[in-house]
Amino acid sequence: MRLPILITVLLSITASDNWQPNPAPVSKHKFIVAAHRGDHVIYPENTLEAYREAIKNEADYVEIDLRTTKDGELVSMHDGSVNRMTNGQGQIKDLTLAELELLQVKSKDITSTEIYRIPTFKQILQVCKNKINIYLDFKAADPAIAYQMIRQYGMEKQVLVYINSAPQFTGWRKAAPKMPLMLSLPDSVKTVTGMADFISKYQPDILDGSYKQYNADMVKLAESKHIPVWPDIQSAGEGPADWDKALATGLSGLQTDHPAALVKYLKGRGLR
Repeated sequence: MRLPILITVLLSITASDNWQPNPAPVSKHKFIVAAHRGDHVIYPENTLEAYREAIKNEADYVEIDLRTTKDGELVSMHDGSVNRMTNGQGQIKDLTLAELELLQVKSKDITSTEIYRIPTFKQILQVCKNKINIYLDFKAADPAIAYQMIRQYGMEKQVLVYINSAPQFTGWRKAAPKMPLMLSLPDSVKTVTGMADFISKYQPDILDGSYKQYNADMVKLAESKHIPVWPDIQSAGEGPADWDKALATGLSGLQTDHPAALVKYLKGRGLR
């Protein structure tokens, strides 16, 4: 699970009575499928191959994790270190891009001879442009630098940003006021009243969290405020029973570890 936003710090952000959420990137599908770290059922997570697979399998978003190298380059990897996913050791913030480019990302298939690399943000933008939207899990980077690159590739309308800390929230509001920002609904919020209070205080453009914490009334409240609710359902064992529950709640999107299977399921339900 990803870290929640820093609630106590965000309390200091002054809410505006005239606030309206920034709209999410346009998608051709009513129900949104976000491929968690790309479609990594076959390919290693957060690789260009996993992102291309998500495009092929008709996901609406690829979720990527953005981090900064020692020499200020932006790359995608979930962990702060390269230890789990590559044949190297060390923290991304302590390694240069040239050093990272020498590493091989471990394959899920131990018999495979294919070589996978840590992708740069530039490479990801090139792969995704006009093909799929990007769900940017903002682990460790400068909003101004990231947004400059997004603009360079003409991707302003294809990106949303998941916020992990209060400085990220204020940084993005300053660097790109129109960028849609996603916040996780805290686990402690389980009622319409609690959710209304959270929305009023923190002004999310899109809501995340666990799909299990939402009920139909909470989803209707978000809809009345034009805030999409696209929570996490990703797990190795997720399947139709979980997706049935999500649809029954009225959710309009999910982040999944099985985008191809979820898309097939939605087609079977007449939702694709």
